[in-house]
Amino acid sequence: MNTSLPADAPLIREPLHAPVAHLIRGGVVEGIHYGSVVVLGPDGEVRFQLGDIEAACYPRSALKPVQAVAMLRAGLPLDGALLSLAAASHSGEEHHLAGARRILDLAGLTEDHLRNVPDLPFDPAVRDIWVRENRPPSRLAQNCSGKHAAMLYTTGLNGWSLDDYLDPAHPLQQAIAEIVEDLTGQRVATVTVDGCGAPLFSVSLHGLARAAARITTAAPGTPEARVADAMRAHPETASGTRRDVAALMRAVPGLLAKDGFEGVQVAALPDGTAVAVKIADGADRARVPVAAAALARAGVDPALLTRFAGEPLLGGGRPVGAVRPVRALDPVTVSACA
Repeated sequence: MNTSLPADAPLIREPLHAPVAHLIRGGVVEGIHYGSVVVLGPDGEVRFQLGDIEAACYPRSALKPVQAVAMLRAGLPLDGALLSLAAASHSGEEHHLAGARRILDLAGLTEDHLRNVPDLPFDPAVRDIWVRENRPPSRLAQNCSGKHAAMLYTTGLNGWSLDDYLDPAHPLQQAIAEIVEDLTGQRVATVTVDGCGAPLFSVSLHGLARAAARITTAAPGTPEARVADAMRAHPETASGTRRDVAALMRAVPGLLAKDGFEGVQVAALPDGTAVAVKIADGADRARVPVAAAALARAGVDPALLTRFAGEPLLGGGRPVGAVRPVRALDPVTVSACA
């Protein structure tokens, strides 16, 4: 536990984002993605920044590893694939649904106790199967069901009330907020509701990167290390078999990575090197190549990152361009189709 008091909350303001990626078609800049990027060194110092890394932002699901740490500190007895699922934004594949059911079984609960929003699976191929089979949206298929099942398990173990476990004033959410402030090193700026219905805590991009670094540098056996170990060992459980974040963790040894809606990405290496990215317009087509370029800027071998340079832009069915990180992310540039 960090004994130092968290710093003041980040300011709630219009972020001063900067260009982070160009959409280049036929050698011409057709579009610009704005955003912010931070790279922390192993010593925790900012080695690179672009845009606004100190304004309040919503990490969305990129905060789930922190939430999982909080639940372990509150007594959640999960490890391995089930702990990875507790920190997941899963694709709704059958192994994800089975894992969520298993967590609920361990808690002595059922899907009816979940309070997340019913949805179809996140993975397009799996979703198409559900549509063809006329399967309705379900709370179990929604991408946050692992987190919600773990929240219920933690709540039951502590004897807290189940029906209101998503209330920001609930003891579970108060415990999570405390760990968010501990690991990010700053007060929460504001609390709102995430897409799944859980409380969403606003911190800075800088704070998000600090939290990821704290998790990956924690001593073996601590809640932080258990979360990192589980997600790195089971990246497809934390995301999905066809997800870029799972492929990124497989490609870069020791990397912990988590994405979030609206163009958020955080990643950290075991030595505490960490990056965090926010794409202003929420575009995944920019999130992936910008995050890869930031990791290369942080010292990751660019050869490990070439597959994350982004999907080519097509013209007449053939590649004519790509989304490229801006030159400010040099001197190391991940190769892309021009």
